Amino acid sequence: MTKSLYKLSNRNLKNILTAVIVYLFSAPAYAQTESRNWNGKKCAVVLTYDDALNIHLDKVIPMLDSYQFKGTFYLIGSSPVVSERIPEWRAAAKTGHELGNHTLNHPCNGNLPGREFVTSETDLSKYTVARAVKETRITNSLLKAIDGKTERTFAYPCGDFTTNDTLYYNYLKNDFAAARGVSPGYLSMKGVDFSNVNSFFQNGSTAEQMIAQVEEAEKKSSFIVFLFHGVGGEHPLNIDLEEHRKLLEYLKKRKKDIWVATMVDVAKYIRENQNK
Repeated sequence: MTKSLYKLSNRNLKNILTAVIVYLFSAPAYAQTESRNWNGKKCAVVLTYDDALNIHLDKVIPMLDSYQFKGTFYLIGSSPVVSERIPEWRAAAKTGHELGNHTLNHPCNGNLPGREFVTSETDLSKYTVARAVKETRITNSLLKAIDGKTERTFAYPCGDFTTNDTLYYNYLKNDFAAARGVSPGYLSMKGVDFSNVNSFFQNGSTAEQMIAQVEEAEKKSSFIVFLFHGVGGEHPLNIDLEEHRKLLEYLKKRKKDIWVATMVDVAKYIRENQNK
């Protein structure tokens, strides 16, 4: 009886020692694979909103504030929603939201399919490079008059990059921290192209779909930029306000692992850390 108990206790001891050894060797390996390169978190999320809509001031910014998140709002300089609501945009900027540059007149290439909304005055294919650059800088002057800031990011209207086969942003690189494009992609910090930062366009998306995109960014230790227009209406490209709220709710619950910040702050962070 004593002998069998002795054998049993020896076997248990060996099992315990094996478990301890496995833990000691596997725990450091796990810690090394868990990347927290994004301001101490696993990934970064940037929430961007295009075209300076009333709904952004009336619904989106209050909702973001309620979750203590800051967004990037790409304003069209000539929009009446800008000129008629300057005090509200100024107040949003003071609380940490970014006012980004979406040009003066939102020019798009009218020669492409589905561009019936483009007028002769807003047809990028008829612009000179000098005009595209000048109007963008005029918008920067307007935005500085609103928020007093000199650092901000740019967003290509309609995702169109060129006029007369020239990438006009080449002449604006020193004016911005980065330019947001419209092509999706999860990139490493070292792979970011500041002239065309990837983004995930949202139209009719559910919270479940958007959360899955965030989780993919986390899995890849990357970052994700969301591109919104209407949120609860006011634009043909739209997501439901409640789906937007559910996304924010998820991000709030995951705040220990997910860094939510403006485009300008994430762009500056990448620049400072991508060569480390």
